[in-house]
This record gives sequence, structure tokens and C-alpha cells, in this order.
Amino acid sequence: MIIITGAAGFIGSCLIQKLNEEGYFDLVLVDEFSNSNKNKNFEGKRFSKKVPREEFSAWLQQNQLLVQFVFHIGARTDTTESDVALFNHLNLNYTKEIWRLCVEFGLPFVYASSAATYGLGNQGYDDNETLIPNLKPLNPYGDSKNEFDKWALLQERKPYFWAGLKFFNVYGPNEYHKGRMASVIYHTFNQINKLGSMKLFQSHKSDFKDGEQMRDFVYVKDVINVLFFLMHHRKNSGIYNLGSGKARTFSDLAINTFKILNKKIQISFIPTPEDIRSTYQYFTEAKMEKLRSIGYHHSFFTLEEGIEDYVTNYLIGKKYL
Repeated sequence: MIIITGAAGFIGSCLIQKLNEEGYFDLVLVDEFSNSNKNKNFEGKRFSKKVPREEFSAWLQQNQLLVQFVFHIGARTDTTESDVALFNHLNLNYTKEIWRLCVEFGLPFVYASSAATYGLGNQGYDDNETLIPNLKPLNPYGDSKNEFDKWALLQERKPYFWAGLKFFNVYGPNEYHKGRMASVIYHTFNQINKLGSMKLFQSHKSDFKDGEQMRDFVYVKDVINVLFFLMHHRKNSGIYNLGSGKARTFSDLAINTFKILNKKIQISFIPTPEDIRSTYQYFTEAKMEKLRSIGYHHSFFTLEEGIEDYVTNYLIGKKYL
């Protein structure tokens, strides 16, 4: 039996599909299942049981002998949310409780951290664990993820195998429910279809041209392949970056989306909103050597390959993975 928290969400539901494709059907899905739009993400997928998020701790204590692996993907991920108490409950303390239960019952544990822990990237994007206490996230979401990473590293008692994954800018199918927090590729596709054009943020730094701000965009299929690898690897515990390892510009992203849709490229620029301008990231790029060093040698989708697959096989027709 494999546990997936955040199972109705973007990455969690894609992981269900991957596990089904690999022949795993005894899955327990953990989430808050009241959002009908999110619930579409696991329609047609095979699993054993759904457990409400707030009941999971008690359920695991009663059923731990049946469990083989725990993927903790669920989290509050809104980077504009300011309620620290909410993040403390859902991202920090909830994850601590699952960690403690995995220690007690001898269960392997993989959880979602975030590249938001790196803040403005003043110390680079290196997943060297000695650097983690010095990171300065830019918002309560990033703080909650970094606080758990720091807490995990300090624990004397750890699961026999555990890994925290710093997801960079993940995009791909099953993010339809995310609204403004969906990927820029999703929003670009919708703007092009609605308006025939795309608006990107202006640069407010002299060393970056408009549209030349850069992110490490990583396709969700690569993310779930790494998760599946770790489920079998079960050694070399620690915290790892999970990006493509290659920063690309927002202009690259928009231009490639226009090309896949066979539309004339029309990009304009608008001011970055003032409430996020001072904390806006102009560059992110995951150092991926650490994950490679433990034996993950699969290639990652290029931005061009990922956009083509996402747009043609999922966004057109609003299909699910």
C-alpha cells in the first residue's frame, strides 16, 4: 500500500497515474476532497481508498502494517497567502506529524519542499544541506517549507529512508484547478487562445531586458519519474533540488507556445505589480548534480519538448494525465 497526500492536486494526481501505469493500484489517497474541480484529477485512476487529510494521522496509526511507502506531496502552496498560522498548521506541523509516524513505524518518506526556500537566490541554488539554515525565503509559504527542511536535518530520529524535494517551476497537465497559481505556460495558452497575444512582466532591473527574466521550468512528467525512482532507490537520504537544471526566459516560454499553436507571436509587457516587485525572482536554476550523483540518469524534457507535449496532448481539449 502506497500513501499519496495531496492526491487530488496537480503533482499528486500525476503521481497516481504514473503508479497505475507501473502496475501499482493499492494506493491510499489523502487530501481535502471538497473541491470538485480538483477531484477531476483522479477520475479514471485506480486506488484503494480515500482518507480525509485531518483523519490521516489516526488512519496511519491503525493501518501502518499495510503501508510500504509515504509520498507527502500535499501542502498549502499559495505564495501570496499571508496567514502564517495556516502554513504552520498545513505545511510545518502536519508534516512533522507524518515524519514522526514514519519514524515510529519504519516507513520510507518522501516529501515536497520548494525552490521558494531560496528566496532571491543570493546564495545560489545549491542543495548543499549545510547552506539551508542561512536561506531567506520571501514569503510565508517559502518560510514554512524551509522551516521544515531545517527541522528535519536536526532530528536525531529519522525515517530509515527520507528525501525532501525542492520543486522548481513545475508545469504540466492536471493544474487546471490552480487558478492564478497555475504555471505561466497554462496562462500563456489561455491568453493566446482568448486574445491572440500574451502579456509578460516588464523587467525593473537594468541587467535584464523585458521578458528575459529566467526560471527553471520543469515538466511534471520528469518530477513524477524522480519520485518513482526514489520509491525504489531508498538510500542516500537528504534534501534534493528537482528542476530541469536549465534556466529559460519567459520570452522563450511564450514564443514556443505561440509556435506550437501556429499563432503569430504577439508579446507585450506590463509593469510587475508593486506588491511583488521587490521580491520578484529574476533568475532560478537548480543545481542537479546531487540527484545525478545517487544514480538518477534519465534525461529531462527540454522546455520546447515539455511545451509541445503539454499543449498538444493535454491543454488542447483539456485532457488529464
